[in-house]
Amino acid sequence: MNINPLPQGFNLRPAVWNDLEAVTRLIYAACEADGDTAMAVTSEELAQEWKTPGFKLESDAWVVTNPDGEVVGYEEFTNRFAHASLKGDGYVHPEYIGQGIGTALLARLDARAQQEIPLAPPDLRVFIRNGIGINEKNARIIHEEAGFRAIRFSWRMEISLDSVPEPVTWPDQIELRPFDLASQNYSLFLAHEEAFRDHWGHAPHTYDFWQNNISGQPNLDPGQWYLAWDGDQLAGYSLCRSNQELGWVGTLGVRRPWRKRGLGMALLKHSFRELYQRGYTTIGLTVDASNPTGATRLYERAGMHVASEIVIYEKEYRSGREPEE
Repeated sequence: MNINPLPQGFNLRPAVWNDLEAVTRLIYAACEADGDTAMAVTSEELAQEWKTPGFKLESDAWVVTNPDGEVVGYEEFTNRFAHASLKGDGYVHPEYIGQGIGTALLARLDARAQQEIPLAPPDLRVFIRNGIGINEKNARIIHEEAGFRAIRFSWRMEISLDSVPEPVTWPDQIELRPFDLASQNYSLFLAHEEAFRDHWGHAPHTYDFWQNNISGQPNLDPGQWYLAWDGDQLAGYSLCRSNQELGWVGTLGVRRPWRKRGLGMALLKHSFRELYQRGYTTIGLTVDASNPTGATRLYERAGMHVASEIVIYEKEYRSGREPEE
Protein backbone atom coordinates (compact mmCIF):
# COMPACT_ATOMS: atom_id res chain seq x y z
CA MET A 1 0.00 0.00 0.00
CA ASN A 2 1.46 3.34 -1.02
CA ILE A 3 1.42 6.26 1.37
CA ASN A 4 -0.26 9.15 -0.41
CA PRO A 5 1.35 12.53 0.23
CA LEU A 6 -0.37 14.59 2.88
CA PRO A 7 -1.45 18.16 2.09
CA GLN A 8 1.31 20.75 2.33
CA GLY A 9 2.12 21.63 5.93
CA PHE A 10 0.61 18.43 7.39
CA ASN A 11 2.88 16.04 9.25
CA LEU A 12 2.59 12.36 10.24
CA ARG A 13 4.76 11.43 13.23
CA PRO A 14 4.84 9.04 16.21
CA ALA A 15 2.54 10.03 19.06
CA VAL A 16 4.06 11.36 22.29
CA TRP A 17 2.62 11.70 25.77
CA ASN A 18 2.04 15.41 25.28
CA ASP A 19 -0.50 14.47 22.58
CA LEU A 20 -2.78 12.70 25.09
CA GLU A 21 -5.37 15.44 25.61
CA ALA A 22 -5.39 16.44 21.94
CA VAL A 23 -5.94 12.82 20.85
CA THR A 24 -8.74 12.45 23.40
CA ARG A 25 -10.48 15.54 21.97
CA LEU A 26 -9.99 14.26 18.43
CA ILE A 27 -11.56 10.89 19.26
CA TYR A 28 -14.55 12.62 20.84
CA ALA A 29 -15.00 14.89 17.82
CA ALA A 30 -14.87 11.92 15.45
CA CYS A 31 -17.36 9.92 17.54
CA GLU A 32 -19.64 12.94 17.86
CA ALA A 33 -19.68 13.38 14.08
CA ASP A 34 -20.59 9.69 13.77
CA GLY A 35 -23.44 10.20 16.25
CA ASP A 36 -22.05 7.89 18.92
CA THR A 37 -20.08 9.63 21.67
CA ALA A 38 -20.64 6.61 23.93
CA MET A 39 -17.70 5.00 22.16
CA ALA A 40 -15.30 7.86 22.95
CA VAL A 41 -12.66 7.49 25.67
CA THR A 42 -11.52 9.76 28.46
CA SER A 43 -7.91 10.90 28.69
CA GLU A 44 -7.50 8.60 31.72
CA GLU A 45 -8.73 5.61 29.73
CA LEU A 46 -6.50 6.44 26.77
CA ALA A 47 -3.50 6.84 29.08
CA GLN A 48 -4.22 3.38 30.48
CA GLU A 49 -4.24 1.97 26.94
CA TRP A 50 -0.89 3.60 26.23
CA LYS A 51 0.49 1.95 29.37
CA THR A 52 -0.57 -1.54 28.27
CA PRO A 53 2.35 -4.01 28.59
CA GLY A 54 3.89 -4.53 25.16
CA PHE A 55 2.44 -1.31 23.70
CA LYS A 56 5.16 1.16 22.72
CA LEU A 57 3.94 4.65 22.01
CA GLU A 58 6.94 5.50 19.85
CA SER A 59 6.28 2.60 17.44
CA ASP A 60 2.59 1.75 17.88
CA ALA A 61 0.74 5.10 17.67
CA TRP A 62 0.84 7.98 15.22
CA VAL A 63 -0.72 11.41 14.83
CA VAL A 64 -1.20 13.75 11.90
CA THR A 65 -0.93 17.46 12.63
CA ASN A 66 -2.15 20.35 10.49
CA PRO A 67 0.00 23.40 9.61
CA ASP A 68 -0.94 24.96 12.98
CA GLY A 69 0.32 21.89 14.85
CA GLU A 70 -3.17 20.69 15.83
CA VAL A 71 -3.75 16.92 15.98
CA VAL A 72 -6.27 16.05 13.25
CA GLY A 73 -5.60 12.32 12.83
CA TYR A 74 -4.67 9.39 15.05
CA GLU A 75 -3.96 5.68 14.59
CA GLU A 76 -2.81 2.98 16.99
CA PHE A 77 -1.62 -0.60 16.58
CA THR A 78 -2.15 -3.46 19.03
CA ASN A 79 -0.69 -6.96 19.04
CA ARG A 80 -3.71 -8.75 20.51
CA PHE A 81 -2.25 -12.26 20.54
CA ALA A 82 0.92 -14.06 19.45
CA HIS A 83 1.88 -11.42 16.84
CA ALA A 84 -0.87 -13.00 14.69
CA SER A 85 -4.14 -11.43 15.84
CA LEU A 86 -3.56 -7.71 15.34
CA LYS A 87 -5.78 -4.67 15.74
CA GLY A 88 -5.90 -1.07 14.57
CA ASP A 89 -7.95 1.90 15.71
CA GLY A 90 -7.93 5.20 13.85
CA TYR A 91 -9.69 8.57 13.76
CA VAL A 92 -9.71 11.63 11.51
CA HIS A 93 -11.18 14.94 12.60
CA PRO A 94 -14.47 15.45 10.72
CA GLU A 95 -13.28 18.79 9.32
CA TYR A 96 -10.32 17.08 7.61
CA ILE A 97 -11.94 14.00 6.05
CA GLY A 98 -11.11 13.48 2.38
CA GLN A 99 -7.64 15.03 2.50
CA GLY A 100 -5.64 11.78 2.55
CA ILE A 101 -5.08 11.69 6.31
CA GLY A 102 -6.89 8.43 6.88
CA THR A 103 -5.13 6.83 3.91
CA ALA A 104 -1.70 7.88 5.19
CA LEU A 105 -2.42 6.61 8.71
CA LEU A 106 -3.77 3.29 7.42
CA ALA A 107 -0.65 2.83 5.29
CA ARG A 108 1.53 3.39 8.37
CA LEU A 109 -0.59 0.88 10.32
CA ASP A 110 -0.31 -1.64 7.48
CA ALA A 111 3.47 -1.33 7.41
CA ARG A 112 3.65 -1.72 11.20
CA ALA A 113 1.45 -4.83 11.13
CA GLN A 114 3.62 -6.51 8.52
CA GLN A 115 6.58 -6.29 10.91
CA GLU A 116 4.80 -8.83 13.10
CA ILE A 117 4.58 -11.57 10.44
CA PRO A 118 8.03 -13.16 11.08
CA LEU A 119 7.42 -12.99 14.85
CA ALA A 120 4.21 -15.06 14.73
CA PRO A 121 4.36 -18.87 15.12
CA PRO A 122 4.68 -20.28 11.59
CA ASP A 123 1.42 -22.25 11.70
CA LEU A 124 -0.80 -19.30 12.70
CA ARG A 125 -2.87 -17.15 10.40
CA VAL A 126 -1.74 -13.51 10.62
CA PHE A 127 -4.32 -10.74 10.19
CA ILE A 128 -5.31 -7.29 11.38
CA ARG A 129 -8.83 -6.07 12.17
CA ASN A 130 -10.33 -2.58 12.45
CA GLY A 131 -13.82 -1.64 13.61
CA ILE A 132 -15.52 1.16 11.64
CA GLY A 133 -18.88 2.84 12.15
CA ILE A 134 -21.47 1.69 9.62
CA ASN A 135 -21.93 5.29 8.43
CA GLU A 136 -18.22 6.12 8.06
CA LYS A 137 -18.27 5.76 4.28
CA ASN A 138 -14.88 7.36 3.63
CA ALA A 139 -13.11 5.14 6.16
CA ARG A 140 -14.77 2.05 4.71
CA ILE A 141 -13.69 2.99 1.19
CA ILE A 142 -10.03 3.50 2.09
CA HIS A 143 -9.96 0.19 3.98
CA GLU A 144 -11.41 -1.66 1.01
CA GLU A 145 -8.93 0.03 -1.33
CA ALA A 146 -6.12 -1.11 1.02
CA GLY A 147 -7.16 -4.77 0.79
CA PHE A 148 -9.40 -5.03 3.86
CA ARG A 149 -12.77 -6.79 3.67
CA ALA A 150 -15.83 -6.58 5.88
CA ILE A 151 -16.22 -9.82 7.83
CA ARG A 152 -18.42 -9.18 10.87
CA PHE A 153 -20.67 -6.69 12.62
CA SER A 154 -21.00 -5.61 16.23
CA TRP A 155 -23.76 -3.61 17.87
CA ARG A 156 -23.95 -1.01 20.56
CA MET A 157 -27.25 -1.68 22.27
CA GLU A 158 -29.00 0.43 24.87
CA ILE A 159 -32.13 0.75 26.95
CA SER A 160 -33.82 3.83 28.41
CA LEU A 161 -35.54 3.40 31.78
CA ASP A 162 -38.25 5.61 33.25
CA SER A 163 -38.50 3.84 36.61
CA VAL A 164 -36.36 1.64 38.83
CA PRO A 165 -36.45 -2.02 37.69
CA GLU A 166 -37.89 -4.62 40.04
CA PRO A 167 -35.49 -6.63 42.24
CA VAL A 168 -34.11 -9.75 40.55
CA THR A 169 -35.07 -13.32 41.41
CA TRP A 170 -31.90 -15.38 41.13
CA PRO A 171 -31.78 -18.97 39.83
CA ASP A 172 -31.72 -21.71 42.47
CA GLN A 173 -28.48 -21.96 44.49
CA ILE A 174 -27.14 -18.73 42.96
CA GLU A 175 -26.07 -16.00 45.36
CA LEU A 176 -24.81 -12.50 44.60
CA ARG A 177 -21.92 -11.45 46.85
CA PRO A 178 -19.91 -8.21 47.10
CA PHE A 179 -16.79 -8.23 44.94
CA ASP A 180 -13.45 -8.03 46.72
CA LEU A 181 -10.75 -6.94 44.29
CA ALA A 182 -7.82 -8.18 46.36
CA SER A 183 -9.05 -11.73 46.97
CA GLN A 184 -11.32 -12.44 43.97
CA ASN A 185 -9.68 -10.71 41.01
CA TYR A 186 -7.71 -13.76 39.84
CA SER A 187 -10.75 -16.04 40.10
CA LEU A 188 -12.71 -13.52 38.05
CA PHE A 189 -9.96 -13.41 35.42
CA LEU A 190 -10.04 -17.22 35.07
CA ALA A 191 -13.84 -17.23 34.86
CA HIS A 192 -13.74 -14.56 32.15
CA GLU A 193 -11.20 -16.44 30.05
CA GLU A 194 -13.34 -19.58 30.32
CA ALA A 195 -16.64 -17.80 29.59
CA PHE A 196 -15.32 -16.00 26.51
CA ARG A 197 -13.07 -18.65 24.99
CA ASP A 198 -15.85 -19.72 22.60
CA HIS A 199 -16.69 -16.16 21.53
CA TRP A 200 -15.65 -14.97 18.09
CA GLY A 201 -12.45 -12.97 18.09
CA HIS A 202 -11.57 -13.61 21.73
CA ALA A 203 -7.80 -13.55 22.24
CA PRO A 204 -6.40 -15.28 25.35
CA HIS A 205 -4.79 -12.82 27.73
CA THR A 206 -2.45 -12.97 30.67
CA TYR A 207 -3.36 -11.93 34.18
CA ASP A 208 -1.00 -8.96 33.81
CA PHE A 209 -3.05 -7.78 30.82
CA TRP A 210 -6.25 -8.21 32.84
CA GLN A 211 -4.83 -6.21 35.75
CA ASN A 212 -3.77 -3.35 33.48
CA ASN A 213 -6.66 -3.16 31.01
CA ILE A 214 -9.67 -4.44 32.98
CA SER A 215 -9.27 -4.35 36.74
CA GLY A 216 -6.73 -1.53 36.50
CA GLN A 217 -8.98 0.95 34.71
CA PRO A 218 -8.77 4.44 36.27
CA ASN A 219 -12.57 4.71 36.62
CA LEU A 220 -12.97 1.27 38.20
CA ASP A 221 -15.57 1.04 40.95
CA PRO A 222 -15.52 -2.52 42.38
CA GLY A 223 -18.95 -1.80 43.82
CA GLN A 224 -20.29 -1.95 40.25
CA TRP A 225 -18.89 -5.43 39.61
CA TYR A 226 -21.54 -8.05 40.34
CA LEU A 227 -20.46 -11.65 40.85
CA ALA A 228 -22.90 -14.57 41.05
CA TRP A 229 -21.75 -17.62 43.01
CA ASP A 230 -22.92 -21.21 43.22
CA GLY A 231 -21.33 -22.25 46.49
CA ASP A 232 -17.62 -21.66 46.02
CA GLN A 233 -17.88 -21.59 42.21
CA LEU A 234 -18.06 -18.30 40.33
CA ALA A 235 -20.93 -18.89 37.89
CA GLY A 236 -21.30 -15.53 36.19
CA TYR A 237 -20.51 -11.84 36.44
CA SER A 238 -21.44 -8.40 35.16
CA LEU A 239 -18.78 -5.68 35.17
CA CYS A 240 -20.41 -2.25 35.01
CA ARG A 241 -19.15 1.33 34.97
CA SER A 242 -20.09 4.80 33.83
CA ASN A 243 -19.31 5.76 30.25
CA GLN A 244 -19.67 9.50 29.58
CA GLU A 245 -23.38 10.10 30.18
CA LEU A 246 -24.36 6.40 30.02
CA GLY A 247 -24.42 3.57 32.49
CA TRP A 248 -22.36 0.81 30.91
CA VAL A 249 -22.42 -2.99 31.13
CA GLY A 250 -18.80 -3.47 30.15
CA THR A 251 -18.64 -7.28 30.25
CA LEU A 252 -21.28 -9.86 31.08
CA GLY A 253 -20.28 -13.50 31.18
CA VAL A 254 -21.77 -16.81 32.29
CA ARG A 255 -19.62 -19.92 32.51
CA ARG A 256 -20.83 -22.83 30.38
CA PRO A 257 -22.15 -25.12 33.19
CA TRP A 258 -24.52 -22.34 34.34
CA ARG A 259 -25.90 -21.27 30.97
CA LYS A 260 -29.56 -21.60 29.95
CA ARG A 261 -30.71 -21.21 33.56
CA GLY A 262 -31.68 -17.55 33.42
CA LEU A 263 -28.46 -16.33 35.06
CA GLY A 264 -27.49 -14.05 32.18
CA MET A 265 -30.86 -12.30 32.25
CA ALA A 266 -30.74 -12.00 36.04
CA LEU A 267 -27.28 -10.41 35.92
CA LEU A 268 -28.36 -8.02 33.17
CA LYS A 269 -31.51 -6.89 34.97
CA HIS A 270 -29.62 -6.54 38.24
CA SER A 271 -27.12 -4.32 36.39
CA PHE A 272 -29.97 -2.19 35.02
CA ARG A 273 -31.39 -1.76 38.53
CA GLU A 274 -28.07 -0.85 40.11
CA LEU A 275 -27.10 1.59 37.37
CA TYR A 276 -30.52 3.27 37.47
CA GLN A 277 -30.18 3.74 41.21
CA ARG A 278 -26.82 5.41 40.55
CA GLY A 279 -28.58 7.96 38.34
CA TYR A 280 -28.26 6.43 34.87
CA THR A 281 -31.53 6.22 32.93
CA THR A 282 -29.84 5.12 29.70
CA ILE A 283 -27.69 1.99 29.81
CA GLY A 284 -25.58 0.55 27.01
CA LEU A 285 -23.25 -2.27 26.03
CA THR A 286 -21.55 -3.68 22.94
CA VAL A 287 -22.03 -7.16 21.54
CA ASP A 288 -20.98 -9.24 18.56
CA ALA A 289 -24.03 -9.20 16.26
CA SER A 290 -23.55 -12.94 15.58
CA ASN A 291 -22.79 -13.91 19.18
CA PRO A 292 -22.98 -17.74 19.37
CA THR A 293 -24.30 -17.80 22.94
CA GLY A 294 -27.46 -15.91 22.01
CA ALA A 295 -26.48 -12.72 23.82
CA THR A 296 -28.16 -10.46 21.25
CA ARG A 297 -31.49 -12.25 21.76
CA LEU A 298 -31.04 -12.00 25.53
CA TYR A 299 -30.49 -8.25 25.33
CA GLU A 300 -33.47 -7.78 23.04
CA ARG A 301 -35.72 -9.74 25.42
CA ALA A 302 -34.52 -7.44 28.20
CA GLY A 303 -35.80 -4.45 26.22
CA MET A 304 -32.57 -3.24 24.60
CA HIS A 305 -32.35 -2.03 21.02
CA VAL A 306 -29.53 -1.43 18.52
CA ALA A 307 -28.27 2.15 18.84
CA SER A 308 -25.33 1.92 16.43
CA GLU A 309 -23.48 -0.62 14.32
CA ILE A 310 -19.79 -1.30 13.76
CA VAL A 311 -18.35 -3.09 10.73
CA ILE A 312 -15.31 -5.27 11.44
CA TYR A 313 -12.79 -5.12 8.60
CA GLU A 314 -9.94 -7.59 8.24
CA LYS A 315 -6.78 -7.84 6.16
CA GLU A 316 -5.00 -11.19 6.04
CA TYR A 317 -1.22 -11.31 5.71
CA ARG A 318 -0.70 -15.08 5.97
CA SER A 319 -3.01 -18.09 6.02
CA GLY A 320 -2.87 -20.74 8.72
CA ARG A 321 -4.47 -21.96 11.92
CA GLU A 322 -6.65 -19.45 13.77
CA PRO A 323 -4.76 -17.84 16.68
CA GLU A 324 -7.81 -18.22 18.95
CA GLU A 325 -7.90 -22.01 18.55
